[in-house]
This record gives sequence, C-alpha cells and structure tokens, in this order.
Amino acid sequence: MDTATEAKIRKALAALQGVTKIIIAQRVTSVMGTDKIVVLEDGHIHAVGTHSQLLASDPIYQEIYHSQMKGGGADASQTDHR
Repeated sequence: MDTATEAKIRKALAALQGVTKIIIAQRVTSVMGTDKIVVLEDGHIHAVGTHSQLLASDPIYQEIYHSQMKGGGADASQTDHR
C-alpha cells in the first residue's frame, strides 16, 4: 500500500480507544508507535519489544529499520526479510 493510505489507516487505528489492535506489517513506520512489536523469523518469534528497545538491541529489527529508512524516511524501501 502507498504511504498516504498507510497514514490514513494509522490515524483511524489511533482513534480507536479501549481496544486491542493487532497490526501485521512489513513497514517499520506502521508499528513504530505501538506498545509492543513482535519480530518473526522463519515463522517463529525472534524478539519482542518497543521500537526503541528493538532498535537498540535486535540485529534483525535494526537491519529492517535501516534498509527501510535509508534515503527516504517513510517512503523508503518496503523490503522486509521476514
């Protein structure tokens, strides 16, 4: 999906209060502000944490983040290795 549509979906989800939301995403920008991120590798849970925690400690999340953020912020590559 394009970044404008993604932004609209994130805004609509943010407006939903008092409910649990599960977001399955390839883009880091889709989950950066969530309470908990689960990183999957080969169908198994590899790591769990916030964006800040995973960015500081998890090499897979770091790789995904850097590949998507280089040269374009939210419009960067959608490449996801999981």
